[in-house]
Amino acid sequence: MLITKANSEPFAIITTHMLESFFVRKIIYGIKIGFIGLGKLGMPCAEAIAKKGFDVAGYDIEYKSSDLVEIRESIEDVCRDRDIVFVATPTPHEEGYDGREPTSHKEVKDFNYDSVKKVLTKCNRHMGSTQSLVLISTVLPGTIRRELAPLVTNVKLLYNPYLIAMGTVAEDMISPEMIMIGTKKGVYETAHKAQQLESFYGMVCKDFPRVEFGTWEEIEAIKIFYNTFISNKIAMVNMIQDVAHKLGHMDVDKVTQAMAKSTKRIVSSAYMKAGMGDGGACHPRDNIALRWLAKDLGLGYDMFESIITAREKQAETMAKAILEHGKTVWFSSDTYKPGTELIDGSYSLLVQHYVKKHGGTLANGFDTPVQVIVRVHESDDFTADDKTIIFDPWRSYPKANNVIYYGKYNEVLGETNK
Repeated sequence: MLITKANSEPFAIITTHMLESFFVRKIIYGIKIGFIGLGKLGMPCAEAIAKKGFDVAGYDIEYKSSDLVEIRESIEDVCRDRDIVFVATPTPHEEGYDGREPTSHKEVKDFNYDSVKKVLTKCNRHMGSTQSLVLISTVLPGTIRRELAPLVTNVKLLYNPYLIAMGTVAEDMISPEMIMIGTKKGVYETAHKAQQLESFYGMVCKDFPRVEFGTWEEIEAIKIFYNTFISNKIAMVNMIQDVAHKLGHMDVDKVTQAMAKSTKRIVSSAYMKAGMGDGGACHPRDNIALRWLAKDLGLGYDMFESIITAREKQAETMAKAILEHGKTVWFSSDTYKPGTELIDGSYSLLVQHYVKKHGGTLANGFDTPVQVIVRVHESDDFTADDKTIIFDPWRSYPKANNVIYYGKYNEVLGETNK
Protein backbone atom coordinates (compact mmCIF):
# COMPACT_ATOMS: atom_id res chain seq x y z
CA MET A 1 0.00 0.00 0.00
CA LEU A 2 1.32 3.44 -0.93
CA ILE A 3 0.44 6.63 0.92
CA THR A 4 1.12 9.52 -1.38
CA LYS A 5 0.16 12.49 0.78
CA ALA A 6 1.91 14.03 3.72
CA ASN A 7 -1.22 13.95 5.85
CA SER A 8 -3.27 10.91 6.80
CA GLU A 9 -6.55 11.52 5.02
CA PRO A 10 -7.91 8.09 4.03
CA PHE A 11 -8.76 9.29 0.54
CA ALA A 12 -5.05 9.64 -0.26
CA ILE A 13 -4.33 5.93 0.06
CA ILE A 14 -3.63 4.02 -3.14
CA THR A 15 -3.49 0.24 -2.95
CA THR A 16 -1.23 -1.98 -5.02
CA HIS A 17 -4.35 -3.41 -6.64
CA MET A 18 -5.36 0.05 -7.85
CA LEU A 19 -1.98 0.54 -9.45
CA GLU A 20 -2.10 -2.88 -11.08
CA SER A 21 -5.60 -2.32 -12.45
CA PHE A 22 -4.50 0.82 -14.27
CA PHE A 23 -0.78 1.29 -14.55
CA VAL A 24 0.71 -2.17 -14.87
CA ARG A 25 -1.44 -2.66 -17.95
CA LYS A 26 -0.70 0.85 -19.18
CA ILE A 27 3.04 0.58 -18.67
CA ILE A 28 2.92 -2.18 -21.24
CA TYR A 29 0.49 -0.59 -23.70
CA GLY A 30 0.96 3.11 -22.93
CA ILE A 31 -1.35 5.58 -21.19
CA LYS A 32 -3.21 7.56 -23.81
CA ILE A 33 -3.87 11.20 -23.03
CA GLY A 34 -6.26 13.59 -24.78
CA PHE A 35 -6.48 17.39 -24.67
CA ILE A 36 -9.49 19.40 -25.79
CA GLY A 37 -8.38 23.01 -26.13
CA LEU A 38 -4.83 23.66 -27.29
CA GLY A 39 -4.48 27.32 -26.44
CA LYS A 40 -2.18 29.15 -24.02
CA LEU A 41 -2.81 26.53 -21.34
CA GLY A 42 -3.65 23.34 -23.20
CA MET A 43 -0.84 23.12 -25.74
CA PRO A 44 2.11 23.71 -23.35
CA CYS A 45 0.66 21.15 -20.92
CA ALA A 46 -0.05 18.60 -23.66
CA GLU A 47 3.47 18.95 -25.04
CA ALA A 48 5.02 18.72 -21.57
CA ILE A 49 3.19 15.43 -20.99
CA ALA A 50 4.22 14.16 -24.44
CA LYS A 51 7.86 14.91 -23.61
CA LYS A 52 7.51 12.47 -20.74
CA GLY A 53 6.84 9.72 -23.27
CA PHE A 54 3.04 9.62 -23.23
CA ASP A 55 0.86 9.22 -26.30
CA VAL A 56 -0.96 12.57 -26.48
CA ALA A 57 -3.65 13.57 -28.96
CA GLY A 58 -5.48 16.87 -29.03
CA TYR A 59 -8.10 19.02 -30.70
CA ASP A 60 -8.74 22.75 -30.91
CA ILE A 61 -11.41 24.69 -32.74
CA GLU A 62 -8.59 26.65 -34.41
CA TYR A 63 -5.88 25.01 -36.48
CA LYS A 64 -2.86 23.94 -34.42
CA SER A 65 0.36 22.14 -35.22
CA SER A 66 2.79 20.33 -32.95
CA ASP A 67 5.74 17.99 -33.29
CA LEU A 68 4.80 16.29 -30.02
CA VAL A 69 0.99 16.17 -29.96
CA GLU A 70 -1.10 14.36 -32.55
CA ILE A 71 -3.65 16.89 -33.79
CA ARG A 72 -7.03 15.36 -34.53
CA GLU A 73 -10.01 16.70 -36.45
CA SER A 74 -12.75 16.53 -33.82
CA ILE A 75 -13.57 16.08 -30.14
CA GLU A 76 -14.95 12.65 -30.98
CA ASP A 77 -11.62 11.63 -32.51
CA VAL A 78 -9.81 12.56 -29.30
CA CYS A 79 -12.29 10.92 -26.95
CA ARG A 80 -12.68 7.56 -28.66
CA ASP A 81 -9.36 5.97 -27.58
CA ARG A 82 -7.97 8.06 -24.71
CA ASP A 83 -7.66 6.92 -21.10
CA ILE A 84 -7.70 10.46 -19.70
CA VAL A 85 -9.14 13.47 -21.53
CA PHE A 86 -8.25 16.92 -20.24
CA VAL A 87 -10.55 19.84 -21.08
CA ALA A 88 -8.67 23.15 -21.25
CA THR A 89 -11.37 25.20 -22.95
CA PRO A 90 -11.28 28.91 -22.02
CA THR A 91 -13.88 30.39 -19.68
CA PRO A 92 -13.56 34.02 -20.73
CA HIS A 93 -15.16 37.15 -19.42
CA GLU A 94 -16.83 39.47 -21.86
CA GLU A 95 -14.58 41.89 -23.73
CA GLY A 96 -13.38 44.62 -21.42
CA TYR A 97 -13.38 42.44 -18.29
CA ASP A 98 -9.80 41.18 -18.31
CA GLY A 99 -8.31 44.03 -16.26
CA ARG A 100 -6.52 45.92 -19.00
CA GLU A 101 -9.08 48.72 -18.61
CA PRO A 102 -11.17 49.90 -15.62
CA THR A 103 -13.96 47.53 -14.57
CA SER A 104 -14.88 48.63 -11.04
CA HIS A 105 -17.71 50.78 -12.43
CA LYS A 106 -19.13 47.98 -14.56
CA GLU A 107 -21.79 45.39 -13.83
CA VAL A 108 -20.30 42.32 -12.11
CA LYS A 109 -20.40 39.19 -14.25
CA ASP A 110 -19.45 35.52 -14.02
CA PHE A 111 -17.17 33.80 -16.51
CA ASN A 112 -18.70 32.55 -19.75
CA TYR A 113 -19.08 28.76 -19.67
CA ASP A 114 -20.74 28.25 -23.07
CA SER A 115 -17.68 26.68 -24.73
CA VAL A 116 -16.97 24.41 -21.77
CA LYS A 117 -20.57 23.21 -21.74
CA LYS A 118 -20.45 22.35 -25.43
CA VAL A 119 -17.19 20.46 -25.04
CA LEU A 120 -18.31 18.50 -21.97
CA THR A 121 -21.57 17.54 -23.69
CA LYS A 122 -19.67 16.18 -26.70
CA CYS A 123 -17.12 14.39 -24.54
CA ASN A 124 -19.88 12.74 -22.54
CA ARG A 125 -21.44 11.50 -25.76
CA HIS A 126 -18.26 9.77 -26.90
CA MET A 127 -16.70 8.55 -23.64
CA GLY A 128 -17.44 5.68 -21.28
CA SER A 129 -16.97 4.49 -17.71
CA THR A 130 -13.44 3.17 -18.26
CA GLN A 131 -12.20 6.66 -19.10
CA SER A 132 -11.66 9.85 -17.07
CA LEU A 133 -12.83 13.33 -18.09
CA VAL A 134 -10.74 16.01 -16.38
CA LEU A 135 -11.68 19.70 -16.43
CA ILE A 136 -8.78 22.10 -15.85
CA SER A 137 -10.49 25.36 -16.89
CA THR A 138 -11.06 28.01 -14.21
CA VAL A 139 -14.62 28.19 -12.87
CA LEU A 140 -16.21 29.89 -9.88
CA PRO A 141 -17.10 27.83 -6.77
CA GLY A 142 -20.41 26.02 -7.28
CA THR A 143 -20.28 26.04 -11.08
CA ILE A 144 -19.50 22.37 -11.67
CA ARG A 145 -22.27 20.96 -9.50
CA ARG A 146 -24.81 23.53 -10.65
CA GLU A 147 -24.08 23.85 -14.37
CA LEU A 148 -21.50 21.36 -15.64
CA ALA A 149 -21.87 18.04 -13.82
CA PRO A 150 -25.46 17.50 -15.07
CA LEU A 151 -24.01 17.41 -18.60
CA VAL A 152 -21.68 14.51 -17.78
CA THR A 153 -23.42 11.21 -17.07
CA ASN A 154 -21.42 8.55 -18.91
CA VAL A 155 -17.94 9.21 -17.57
CA LYS A 156 -16.32 10.25 -14.28
CA LEU A 157 -15.88 14.05 -14.11
CA LEU A 158 -12.86 15.31 -12.17
CA TYR A 159 -11.80 18.91 -11.54
CA ASN A 160 -8.05 19.44 -11.73
CA PRO A 161 -7.13 23.14 -12.20
CA TYR A 162 -3.52 24.23 -12.46
CA LEU A 163 -1.65 26.97 -10.61
CA ILE A 164 0.40 28.26 -13.51
CA ALA A 165 1.74 31.55 -14.85
CA MET A 166 1.62 32.43 -18.53
CA GLY A 167 5.10 32.13 -19.98
CA THR A 168 6.06 29.26 -17.66
CA VAL A 169 3.04 26.99 -18.16
CA ALA A 170 4.97 23.81 -18.94
CA GLU A 171 7.45 24.31 -16.09
CA ASP A 172 4.67 25.07 -13.60
CA MET A 173 2.69 22.04 -14.71
CA ILE A 174 5.65 19.67 -14.33
CA SER A 175 6.81 21.23 -11.03
CA PRO A 176 3.56 22.37 -9.37
CA GLU A 177 3.19 23.73 -5.86
CA MET A 178 0.33 21.31 -5.40
CA ILE A 179 -2.02 19.10 -7.38
CA MET A 180 -5.74 19.67 -6.83
CA ILE A 181 -8.28 16.95 -7.63
CA GLY A 182 -11.99 17.49 -7.08
CA THR A 183 -14.78 14.93 -7.19
CA LYS A 184 -18.47 14.94 -6.39
CA LYS A 185 -18.02 13.93 -2.75
CA GLY A 186 -14.37 14.74 -2.11
CA VAL A 187 -12.70 13.00 0.81
CA TYR A 188 -15.94 11.16 1.57
CA GLU A 189 -15.67 9.35 -1.74
CA THR A 190 -13.07 6.71 -2.54
CA ALA A 191 -12.85 7.82 -6.15
CA HIS A 192 -10.86 5.27 -8.13
CA LYS A 193 -10.45 7.64 -11.07
CA ALA A 194 -9.13 10.40 -8.82
CA GLN A 195 -6.52 8.07 -7.42
CA GLN A 196 -5.53 7.04 -10.93
CA LEU A 197 -5.07 10.69 -11.80
CA GLU A 198 -2.90 11.19 -8.73
CA SER A 199 -0.71 8.29 -9.78
CA PHE A 200 -0.51 9.70 -13.32
CA TYR A 201 0.98 12.91 -11.94
CA GLY A 202 3.45 10.80 -10.00
CA MET A 203 4.82 9.75 -13.39
CA VAL A 204 4.68 13.25 -14.92
CA CYS A 205 5.92 15.61 -12.20
CA LYS A 206 9.59 16.01 -11.32
CA ASP A 207 9.14 15.73 -7.57
CA PHE A 208 5.82 14.33 -6.46
CA PRO A 209 4.05 17.36 -4.95
CA ARG A 210 1.42 17.43 -2.27
CA VAL A 211 -2.06 16.50 -3.42
CA GLU A 212 -5.25 18.17 -2.26
CA PHE A 213 -8.38 16.08 -2.70
CA GLY A 214 -11.78 17.67 -2.16
CA THR A 215 -15.26 18.21 -3.44
CA TRP A 216 -15.67 20.11 -6.68
CA GLU A 217 -16.52 23.20 -4.63
CA GLU A 218 -13.47 22.88 -2.39
CA ILE A 219 -11.09 22.60 -5.34
CA GLU A 220 -12.86 25.41 -7.22
CA ALA A 221 -12.35 27.58 -4.13
CA ILE A 222 -8.69 26.63 -3.58
CA LYS A 223 -7.89 27.54 -7.18
CA ILE A 224 -9.59 30.92 -7.36
CA PHE A 225 -8.97 32.13 -3.79
CA TYR A 226 -5.29 31.22 -4.18
CA ASN A 227 -5.18 33.75 -7.01
CA THR A 228 -7.15 36.40 -5.14
CA PHE A 229 -4.91 36.02 -2.08
CA ILE A 230 -2.03 37.02 -4.33
CA SER A 231 -4.05 39.91 -5.78
CA ASN A 232 -4.81 41.20 -2.26
CA LYS A 233 -1.17 40.87 -1.28
CA ILE A 234 -0.06 42.88 -4.31
CA ALA A 235 -2.77 45.50 -3.76
CA MET A 236 -1.70 45.94 -0.13
CA VAL A 237 2.02 46.42 -0.84
CA ASN A 238 1.17 48.79 -3.68
CA MET A 239 -0.99 50.79 -1.29
CA ILE A 240 2.05 51.09 0.98
CA GLN A 241 3.88 52.39 -2.10
CA ASP A 242 1.18 55.01 -2.66
CA VAL A 243 1.35 56.08 0.99
CA ALA A 244 5.15 56.42 0.72
CA HIS A 245 4.77 58.55 -2.40
CA LYS A 246 2.17 60.84 -0.83
CA LEU A 247 3.63 61.05 2.67
CA GLY A 248 7.36 61.35 1.99
CA HIS A 249 10.28 60.45 4.27
CA MET A 250 9.39 56.81 3.67
CA ASP A 251 10.91 54.05 1.51
CA VAL A 252 8.30 51.47 0.52
CA ASP A 253 10.95 48.74 0.22
CA LYS A 254 12.05 49.28 3.82
CA VAL A 255 8.49 48.63 4.97
CA THR A 256 7.68 45.67 2.72
CA GLN A 257 11.03 43.94 3.28
CA ALA A 258 10.57 44.15 7.03
CA MET A 259 7.13 42.58 6.64
CA ALA A 260 8.45 39.89 4.28
CA LYS A 261 10.88 38.78 6.99
CA SER A 262 8.03 38.40 9.49
CA THR A 263 7.63 34.65 9.24
CA LYS A 264 5.78 34.28 12.54
CA ARG A 265 2.46 35.78 11.45
CA ILE A 266 2.62 37.43 8.01
CA VAL A 267 4.59 35.00 5.82
CA SER A 268 3.35 31.83 7.48
CA SER A 269 0.31 29.63 7.96
CA ALA A 270 -0.83 31.73 10.91
CA TYR A 271 -4.44 32.95 10.73
CA MET A 272 -5.27 30.50 7.97
CA LYS A 273 -7.94 28.74 10.01
CA ALA A 274 -11.36 30.33 9.71
CA GLY A 275 -13.21 31.02 12.94
CA MET A 276 -14.05 34.18 14.86
CA GLY A 277 -12.80 37.39 13.25
CA ASP A 278 -9.86 39.49 14.35
CA GLY A 279 -9.96 41.67 17.41
CA GLY A 280 -7.83 43.24 20.08
CA ALA A 281 -6.50 46.70 20.77
CA CYS A 282 -4.77 46.99 17.38
CA HIS A 283 -6.34 45.25 14.39
CA PRO A 284 -9.83 46.78 14.11
CA ARG A 285 -8.81 50.25 15.29
CA ASP A 286 -5.74 50.33 13.00
CA ASN A 287 -7.89 49.61 9.96
CA ILE A 288 -10.43 52.19 11.07
CA ALA A 289 -7.68 54.82 11.48
CA LEU A 290 -6.08 53.93 8.14
CA ARG A 291 -9.39 54.75 6.48
CA TRP A 292 -8.82 58.32 7.63
CA LEU A 293 -5.21 58.31 6.36
CA ALA A 294 -6.26 57.06 2.92
CA LYS A 295 -8.74 59.92 2.70
CA ASP A 296 -6.33 62.49 4.13
CA LEU A 297 -3.63 61.59 1.59
CA GLY A 298 -6.13 61.63 -1.25
CA LEU A 299 -5.35 58.10 -2.44
CA GLY A 300 -8.72 57.90 -4.15
CA TYR A 301 -9.48 54.42 -2.81
CA ASP A 302 -9.93 52.82 0.58
CA MET A 303 -9.02 49.14 1.01
CA PHE A 304 -9.59 49.47 4.73
CA GLU A 305 -13.25 50.33 4.30
CA SER A 306 -13.64 46.98 2.55
CA ILE A 307 -11.82 45.20 5.37
CA ILE A 308 -13.99 46.78 8.06
CA THR A 309 -17.18 46.24 6.08
CA ALA A 310 -16.28 42.59 5.48
CA ARG A 311 -15.52 42.08 9.18
CA GLU A 312 -18.90 43.49 10.18
CA LYS A 313 -20.86 41.62 7.50
CA GLN A 314 -19.13 38.37 8.44
CA ALA A 315 -20.10 38.90 12.08
CA GLU A 316 -23.70 39.56 11.06
CA THR A 317 -23.77 36.45 8.85
CA MET A 318 -22.51 34.37 11.78
CA ALA A 319 -25.13 35.87 14.09
CA LYS A 320 -27.91 34.95 11.67
CA ALA A 321 -26.52 31.41 11.40
CA ILE A 322 -26.49 31.10 15.21
CA LEU A 323 -30.10 32.24 15.45
CA GLU A 324 -31.19 29.51 13.05
CA HIS A 325 -30.62 27.09 15.94
CA GLY A 326 -32.18 29.05 18.79
CA LYS A 327 -33.00 32.54 20.00
CA THR A 328 -31.45 32.39 23.47
CA VAL A 329 -27.68 32.40 23.10
CA TRP A 330 -24.74 32.18 25.47
CA PHE A 331 -21.23 33.11 24.32
CA SER A 332 -18.42 31.22 26.08
CA SER A 333 -16.31 34.39 26.33
CA ASP A 334 -16.46 38.14 25.74
CA THR A 335 -12.69 38.59 25.42
CA TYR A 336 -10.91 39.10 22.13
CA LYS A 337 -8.59 36.13 22.72
CA PRO A 338 -8.09 33.41 25.35
CA GLY A 339 -5.92 34.02 28.38
CA THR A 340 -6.82 37.68 28.76
CA GLU A 341 -9.55 39.82 30.28
CA LEU A 342 -9.34 42.39 27.48
CA ILE A 343 -12.45 43.04 25.43
CA ASP A 344 -10.97 45.73 23.16
CA GLY A 345 -12.10 45.06 19.60
CA SER A 346 -13.80 41.84 20.74
CA TYR A 347 -15.27 39.95 17.79
CA SER A 348 -17.46 38.04 20.24
CA LEU A 349 -19.09 41.29 21.34
CA LEU A 350 -19.53 42.32 17.70
CA VAL A 351 -21.37 39.08 16.92
CA GLN A 352 -23.43 39.53 20.08
CA HIS A 353 -24.44 42.98 18.80
CA TYR A 354 -25.90 41.40 15.67
CA VAL A 355 -27.55 38.57 17.63
CA LYS A 356 -29.48 41.19 19.58
CA LYS A 357 -30.15 43.24 16.44
CA HIS A 358 -31.81 40.24 14.79
CA GLY A 359 -34.04 39.33 17.70
CA GLY A 360 -31.87 37.07 19.82
CA THR A 361 -31.49 37.14 23.60
CA LEU A 362 -28.12 36.95 25.32
CA ALA A 363 -28.00 34.60 28.30
CA ASN A 364 -25.42 34.56 31.06
CA GLY A 365 -25.26 30.78 31.08
CA PHE A 366 -26.61 30.36 34.59
CA ASP A 367 -30.08 31.69 35.31
CA THR A 368 -31.51 31.76 31.78
CA PRO A 369 -32.38 28.62 29.78
CA VAL A 370 -29.87 28.48 26.92
CA GLN A 371 -30.70 27.17 23.44
CA VAL A 372 -27.33 27.81 21.77
CA ILE A 373 -23.80 28.00 23.16
CA VAL A 374 -21.24 29.75 20.94
CA ARG A 375 -17.68 28.52 21.32
CA VAL A 376 -15.79 31.81 21.05
CA HIS A 377 -12.21 30.54 21.46
CA GLU A 378 -10.97 27.19 20.24
CA SER A 379 -9.55 26.50 23.69
CA ASP A 380 -12.92 27.10 25.39
CA ASP A 381 -14.10 23.86 27.01
CA PHE A 382 -17.54 23.25 28.46
CA THR A 383 -20.32 20.69 28.57
CA ALA A 384 -23.95 20.96 27.60
CA ASP A 385 -27.00 18.74 27.66
CA ASP A 386 -28.17 17.08 24.45
CA LYS A 387 -30.91 19.66 23.93
CA THR A 388 -28.51 22.59 23.82
CA ILE A 389 -26.86 23.35 20.49
CA ILE A 390 -23.11 23.94 20.55
CA PHE A 391 -22.18 26.32 17.73
CA ASP A 392 -18.49 25.88 16.92
CA PRO A 393 -16.90 28.24 14.36
CA TRP A 394 -13.57 26.44 14.89
CA ARG A 395 -14.94 23.00 13.91
CA SER A 396 -12.89 21.13 16.52
CA TYR A 397 -15.31 20.48 19.41
CA PRO A 398 -15.88 16.72 19.87
CA LYS A 399 -18.50 15.54 17.40
CA ALA A 400 -22.02 14.99 18.68
CA ASN A 401 -25.55 15.32 17.37
CA ASN A 402 -25.97 18.72 19.03
CA VAL A 403 -22.70 20.22 17.69
CA ILE A 404 -22.83 22.55 14.68
CA TYR A 405 -19.57 23.00 12.78
CA TYR A 406 -19.91 26.43 11.17
CA GLY A 407 -18.74 26.41 7.55
CA LYS A 408 -18.24 22.65 7.28
CA TYR A 409 -20.18 20.47 4.88
CA ASN A 410 -21.84 17.47 6.53
CA GLU A 411 -21.76 14.69 3.96
CA VAL A 412 -23.85 12.36 6.10
CA LEU A 413 -26.66 14.88 6.40
CA GLY A 414 -26.14 16.16 2.88
CA GLU A 415 -26.10 19.76 4.04
CA THR A 416 -23.78 22.51 5.17
CA ASN A 417 -23.72 23.17 8.90
CA LYS A 418 -24.65 26.81 9.11
